[in-house]
Amino acid sequence: MLSYEESLKILKETNALIEGHFILSSGLHSSQYVQCAQLLSKPSKSAKLCKSLADKIKSTFGDFDLILSPAMGGIVIGFEIGRLLGIETIFAERVNGKFELRRDFKIKKDQKVLIVEDVITTGKSSLECANLVIQAGALIIGYGCIIDRSQKKSSLKNKIISQIEINIPTYKKDEIPKDLSLIKAVKPGSRNL
Repeated sequence: MLSYEESLKILKETNALIEGHFILSSGLHSSQYVQCAQLLSKPSKSAKLCKSLADKIKSTFGDFDLILSPAMGGIVIGFEIGRLLGIETIFAERVNGKFELRRDFKIKKDQKVLIVEDVITTGKSSLECANLVIQAGALIIGYGCIIDRSQKKSSLKNKIISQIEINIPTYKKDEIPKDLSLIKAVKPGSRNL
């Protein structure tokens, strides 16, 4: 498995960890943003992180039945983890602002489901996916992600397995440091389009 230093090096080499002033999908502000799309556009680099994450998931959770990922950020990561572990992988997508299963994807009653995405900060997308699992009468075994930014503050009740934990400070709109407030804020990510 890759170390923290090796994982961080890959994020920087792929320009997946960027600097600036960002408004996150949670509404919080940050001086750094993890753009996993940049990582995923370099398959040889992202494969190393996904392989390491798959090994961690297997050793932590053992056998399970299904991977569910939120669109957009989780689709590629979920697929690759599913491919490496030989697990069926589906994704949820937003319809009128709410996650749904489409394309005839189904979660069966009593299936053991792992929710996989690229980055967990507040856990909002993962929680929305968790609701789909609960509605189907299935069991959430935990969460997997390339990057865990939650600092153990997410609302997720189950265990999070990540390839790397990164502490990137976030700020409420009325608590932005002066140096950050001087930089024009941008809204990256799929929920901010």
